[in-house]
Amino acid sequence: MGKEQITIAANDLSVRYILGDFIETGIKDVVIQKLKRTYEKKVFWAVKNVSFQLKKGELLGIIGTNGAGKSTLLKVISGIMIPTKGTLSVNGSIASLLELGSGFDGELTVKENTFLRGAMLGYTREFMNDTYREILEFANLEDFEDQMFKQLSSGMKSRLAFSIACLVKPEILILDEVLSVGDGAFRQKSEQKMMEIIQGGATTLLVSHSLAQIRRLSTKVLWLDHGELKAFGDTKPICDEYAAFLKKQK
Repeated sequence: MGKEQITIAANDLSVRYILGDFIETGIKDVVIQKLKRTYEKKVFWAVKNVSFQLKKGELLGIIGTNGAGKSTLLKVISGIMIPTKGTLSVNGSIASLLELGSGFDGELTVKENTFLRGAMLGYTREFMNDTYREILEFANLEDFEDQMFKQLSSGMKSRLAFSIACLVKPEILILDEVLSVGDGAFRQKSEQKMMEIIQGGATTLLVSHSLAQIRRLSTKVLWLDHGELKAFGDTKPICDEYAAFLKKQK
């Protein structure tokens, strides 16, 4: 396939956190520690030298234990965080769903929040007017459009967020542990929508602790371990290796 079909290209992406600075400990404590010569700044690499490429229409399943750097990597690709070093090329409009309920205003209604999120994603009022009913129907929230967002249950909030992210037809969709929310019927409907998105040519990145889900949906898998790239490639062999790794950890 040609180079023009590469949607996401990461080259030696690294994200460094500085532990022990004044943001963590307070500026007064840092000054005192420096005067006493006891100040110590620690460096933590949440993501270190990660490289991969995704083509249009691929779904990348990102796996790894807690603290592996999965969510940090998604935030960099979403544009929320800037990498400490390395390069990233992203070609296409992004709809990201990293934290359920984030980006919504609790004091606004479901309808107002839907149009607000659509505007934040760069969609026109006309497009949102045409899509609004479909979003509500998919989220099973037709009877709650005038409800204050803060009054919704966590499941209802997640359904709305997922519906907006998927039904606005993004070129790149980024999901962090969102297909595991809601009841069984909604999870099944979400997976079906994911397959439609893939078949429609969107590039998707999915973080999930469900290895079975990763096996079902992913065309490629990226395995992170303590911020470093353990493996990237075909789904079955990497998932098999990861399953064996998890079994040894028990």
